[in-house]
Amino acid sequence: MNIKKFVKRATTVSLTTAMLVGGGAQAFAKEKDNVDYNEQYGFSHITRSDMLKIPEQQKSTQFQAPKFDPSTIKNLASAKGYDEQGNLIDIDVWDSWPLQNADGTVANYNGYNIVFALAGDPKRGWDTFVYMFYQKVGDTSIDSWKNAGRVFKDSDKFVPNDPFLKYQAEEWSGSATLTSDGKVRLFYTDRQGWDPNHGFYGKQTLTTAQVNVSQPDKSALKIDGVEDLKSIFDGGDGKIYQNVMQGIEAENYSDNHTLRDPHYVEDNGHKYLVFEANTGTEVGYQGEASLFNKAFYGGNKQFFQEEKNKLLQGPKKRAAELANGALGIIELNDDYTLKKVMKPLIASNTVTDEIERANVFKMNGKWYLFTDSRGSKMTMDGIGGNDVYMLGYVSDSLTGTYKPLNDSGLVLNMNLDPKDLTWTYSHFAVPQADGKNVVITSYMTNRGLYADHKSTFAPSFLLNINGSKTSVVGDSILAQGQLTIDTKKKNEK
Repeated sequence: MNIKKFVKRATTVSLTTAMLVGGGAQAFAKEKDNVDYNEQYGFSHITRSDMLKIPEQQKSTQFQAPKFDPSTIKNLASAKGYDEQGNLIDIDVWDSWPLQNADGTVANYNGYNIVFALAGDPKRGWDTFVYMFYQKVGDTSIDSWKNAGRVFKDSDKFVPNDPFLKYQAEEWSGSATLTSDGKVRLFYTDRQGWDPNHGFYGKQTLTTAQVNVSQPDKSALKIDGVEDLKSIFDGGDGKIYQNVMQGIEAENYSDNHTLRDPHYVEDNGHKYLVFEANTGTEVGYQGEASLFNKAFYGGNKQFFQEEKNKLLQGPKKRAAELANGALGIIELNDDYTLKKVMKPLIASNTVTDEIERANVFKMNGKWYLFTDSRGSKMTMDGIGGNDVYMLGYVSDSLTGTYKPLNDSGLVLNMNLDPKDLTWTYSHFAVPQADGKNVVITSYMTNRGLYADHKSTFAPSFLLNINGSKTSVVGDSILAQGQLTIDTKKKNEK
């Protein structure tokens, strides 16, 4: 790789830092020298012992995402955009997140629910940008959702003195909060392009902007541009969170580097972002040495030795070596700039490199942390390539220690063929104002598969949370894209 060229054009890390970080990874492996050890690194772990409980657990209806009647599924009619020739077309809509209050409940913006979503041309897989949809509070039909269009103009990214935004190629998932002064604050992932020959490796940067929204009449919302668009966090020095230069060291770019899905949360007056990442060299890094850490396995001594030897001698060894997914956390200043980089809340070393859609909120005195993941990215026996999961964890405080819900972490399983019309992903738990039920949203239908069916809001459904136990509520299927079970128009701002 041409590190000097990459630094000059993408301004990620200095050559010196990149060399030091790479050396740190090698030193870490050599220091452990493949001897058994037990190091927690001061945070929680998704262990192999817990994950091996899931194949049997997921047979229960308690954990199964509902099956939907394909004849009832509708495209999001307002999801319109433009192709490369400027023609108006129907577009796919996939990952989505609501405008939320500081406590995670759905915000009421002048009588409207607002959802931000990734959307784009079904024929162009790289056409991924954030759109804003809205619906009157009290309405639930998928046809009631209106489209305010793309949040950003192509020219918005050319912010003076921001070292990352000008290289943005796509906009990836995030979150949004209604501030105390009634402003819409969006957090999303700036994803740079992929062009190794010119030093671009799909680097991801946590980013924010204020979205100016007006109401020209009682039946519409309008985006009046953005302001305060800026990068927040680019990954640091690789010691707490792996950076992109470390992520491209593996052969054939086989290391799935992540730094995305920023989820905003407040606690005791402090502002935080929880996000998907990978662990750095000082908090339990990847590599063969990681396979010797008992903390990543859980269980008793016999289980550790048997599972470790199975990994070392089996076909999943290399994937397990690279698996160091994490849900990270940073603290923000009041102006949404970076204040403090903190240790991860939880990590999935040896299990998977990818735990997506970080989501955390406080409910009935407990903190609940959720993440989505795919069986195809996991290294666990008994978990299939079509398995899709929402995993969940509970704690007495935002920063942990987190314990697995339902003894394993399993909350939801969906295992349809990805080509099935009713296949769902990006499950997202939306807390409600009262009670123990949360609304689960997701998207349905993989993009670009059908001429007449686009990726769209899936029917929502209810999940009951009772302490450290969860269960899908039977016969609780809601409308496509429904956010709340309280449809009364109240607390309008």
